[in-house]
Amino acid sequence: MSALPETARSATANTGGKAAPVSGTALIWLDGKAPARFEGATLGVPWPRGTVKPVGDKTPRFRLAGAGAGLAMQSWPLAYWPDGSLKWTAHAIAGGAPAGDLRIEAGAPASTPMPAAVSVKETADGIVVTAGDIVWTVPKAGEHLIASATRAGRVTMRELKLVALRQDGPEPEEGGSVTRQPFTGKVARVTIEQTGPVRAVLKAEGAHSGNGRDWLPFSVRLYFYAGSDSVRIAHSFVYDGDPARDFIRGLGVTAKAPMTDASHDRHIRFAGEGVGVWGEAVRPVTGLRRDPGQAYRDAQVAGKALPPMEGMAKPVQAGLQWIPEWGDFSLSQPTSDGFVIRKRTRAGQAWIDSNAGTRTKGLAYAGGAGGGIALGFKDFWQRAPTQLDVRGAASAMADVTAWLWSPAAPAMDMRPYRAADGMDTHEEQVAGLNITYEDYEEGWDTPAGVARTSELQLWVLGATPSHQAFSDMAEQVANPARLALSPQRIHQCGVFGDWDPADAGTPARKLIEDRLAAQVGLYIKEVEQRRWYGFWSYGDVMHAYDEDRHMWRYDIGGYAWDNSELSTDLWLWYSYLRTGRADIFKLAEAMTRHTGEVDVYHLGRFKGFGTRHGVQHWSDSSKQPRVSNAAYRRIYYYLTADERVGDLMRELLESDADLHKVDISRKLPANAARAAAPGLVNASFGTMWGSLVAAWLTEWERTGDTRWRDKIVNGMQSIGGLKRRWFASAAPYDPGTGKFMGEGDHIAISQLNGVFGVVEMSSELLTLVDAPAYRRAWLEYCRYYNSPKEELVALLGKDPGGRSQIDSHSRLTAYVAHHEGDKALALRAWRELLGSSGFLRGGVFTRRVDGVAVLRPLDEQPGVSTNGSAQWGLAAIQNLALVGDSLDEAARAAGLVS
Repeated sequence: MSALPETARSATANTGGKAAPVSGTALIWLDGKAPARFEGATLGVPWPRGTVKPVGDKTPRFRLAGAGAGLAMQSWPLAYWPDGSLKWTAHAIAGGAPAGDLRIEAGAPASTPMPAAVSVKETADGIVVTAGDIVWTVPKAGEHLIASATRAGRVTMRELKLVALRQDGPEPEEGGSVTRQPFTGKVARVTIEQTGPVRAVLKAEGAHSGNGRDWLPFSVRLYFYAGSDSVRIAHSFVYDGDPARDFIRGLGVTAKAPMTDASHDRHIRFAGEGVGVWGEAVRPVTGLRRDPGQAYRDAQVAGKALPPMEGMAKPVQAGLQWIPEWGDFSLSQPTSDGFVIRKRTRAGQAWIDSNAGTRTKGLAYAGGAGGGIALGFKDFWQRAPTQLDVRGAASAMADVTAWLWSPAAPAMDMRPYRAADGMDTHEEQVAGLNITYEDYEEGWDTPAGVARTSELQLWVLGATPSHQAFSDMAEQVANPARLALSPQRIHQCGVFGDWDPADAGTPARKLIEDRLAAQVGLYIKEVEQRRWYGFWSYGDVMHAYDEDRHMWRYDIGGYAWDNSELSTDLWLWYSYLRTGRADIFKLAEAMTRHTGEVDVYHLGRFKGFGTRHGVQHWSDSSKQPRVSNAAYRRIYYYLTADERVGDLMRELLESDADLHKVDISRKLPANAARAAAPGLVNASFGTMWGSLVAAWLTEWERTGDTRWRDKIVNGMQSIGGLKRRWFASAAPYDPGTGKFMGEGDHIAISQLNGVFGVVEMSSELLTLVDAPAYRRAWLEYCRYYNSPKEELVALLGKDPGGRSQIDSHSRLTAYVAHHEGDKALALRAWRELLGSSGFLRGGVFTRRVDGVAVLRPLDEQPGVSTNGSAQWGLAAIQNLALVGDSLDEAARAAGLVS
């Protein structure tokens, strides 16, 4: 990797002068305290430029200190600075870590042997992963993700595999019938990605197979941690069916638990509400007409083997055979607001209602005193309809299944929500767009190619867990313990551009910080208040509000689901970076999981592109890279080292080569400025090129491959070489070289060019590459976008119009003010931000609405817009970092503080 020249002045406001080693790397628990149970975790750690050098081709050695001294830690590189020094490293920490302070420091790891270290051994037809006394056998191909798992020599789990149910039509509305077909995951290949000693990772790829057909391609990663008796499963699949005839009736992960104990020593557990646990035996001895004795009742409730039978009351001994054995158990969560538990003795007999509740953390156990398995998945009630099943618990082998889509629910309906309704031409479709804000085009509202990732956990246990232990396990499923860094520690390293840790130290800063907190808090509350849940929808938020109905515009074309419009994802991630708040992290994480999977196509003609905001996540016919934008994923990737998100960003590296397949401007009037020669495609600088560079930057950082850097620089320098530079707005683009072509002598301004991550990416790039022509062009654009009309006319010769969102573009003014040391521009930037009507109206104003006007009492913010919330938030964050020293003066001049 070759070093690049340093630029004249850093464009990253949080990097002060020459980089210095960080003073310490203290790890903190994201939720503020150590968990009761810890199954291991991985986090990313940044380093200032030039301070941590690789040793040859190897990562420098790191170790845990503090209470973690003596524990092993596995480390590897995630990203490099242009000079070849480490920018990000990843660190895997074993399960069972102590609750005290943990720190990462340079140096040789402790020499203390690590108990339960993970090792991987490859054979001709399989892979064996050993973690302590658990041995996992993974075939290289076939139906099983894991063929078996033994604990202390006992086979405790068999045949972990994927299952799906296909239905050939929707639920019959009046008579009629449908048929169903079962499918089983068929693994085509397994890749060993890490081999321990703290973390081993295997990636299995294949498709669901059955009835002579393969569909629903998947990739599944298996994560094994030292000190843990579980495997974490990251399950990703792509919907590739015909929505008119391929309805998913069930989608799940299933495993078998050998049931070797007597039926009265076999136990089922389900996570209940909160910390609650539902637990019963296959053959109960409590509640009988005859009392077996206190010791027997206590043992069974605790999940332990009953004392010797000779001590049991004689009438119960003699009558055990007449007590029904309950073989099948089911917990179904049809909605986010309720679940029900039922059981039956066997197939063909009636189900009996047992209990019910609101929300469960989503974990089931089946086994006996000699051991068993627990299986569950994250976001269980948030992604309803979901289900957990145990079948055959009274037989020699029980099946435990986690249904990501419950077969008890109606089949998943992926059909378009509307028909053409007369919109047969582009002219008619544009007319419709002008009414509903939806870009409709028949055949473009397809779900074929969208994906979803789910996170599961499977334990192989040596005994039935106590209620408390099972409750702690359920908490780890629903809310995995995460280690994180403080905002200050991340900020020291100059990563992610212009931001600084939250600081309410002056009255004016408190005014800004309070509004930033209130805006994020509003959306955190709205997720629950509006029930923004469901298999495909959880993680997204709505776009615009209808205060007449006291509802978000969920059914009005392009005003419904947000789909990353105007960088909502970035707003949440920068809000987390500044505050370290767990609730913001979790909202941003859910959004990253959603927007990178559901809103983006992973195969087919739209592969690499995302779908503009709409009633369904795939319903709008505008397919653009501004939605698939890697800038929305990379912060999460670097904070967590999540491999699936890394895959998603790599999917986008060549997507510019397909821009010609989807003409985004096809419905607009002909415009000579948009004409492009064969082999070229007209591309806007912000919504298209600016949405592509994040993938190239991330790949350059991850691999050191300079072709991606060169492609970025080609684009930057060629924009700077156009006659009108950034004010050309768009130009013919060559995907082969990354260069813009032509004279660029036309003038156009679009507020959309600056609101899909290009501002943040430009801030980073100008600290990493030497692109003087682009620097001049960008500073020019930043100075004049919000300038008085006469100044813009003096520069361009005319007023092209198109300028709007003055407050969100105040960060452009702040950027040039910071880099040119212009105090007057700094004050102008604050006037642009503070002068927005929303701010002067009192910030985030909410009101209570109840009674017959609404479905349930709620708090609403009239006129709320996610566009405005995200962009105002991003502008405020960047302004604080760039020109925060001018805020108090500007706020006093505006009369906002005294």
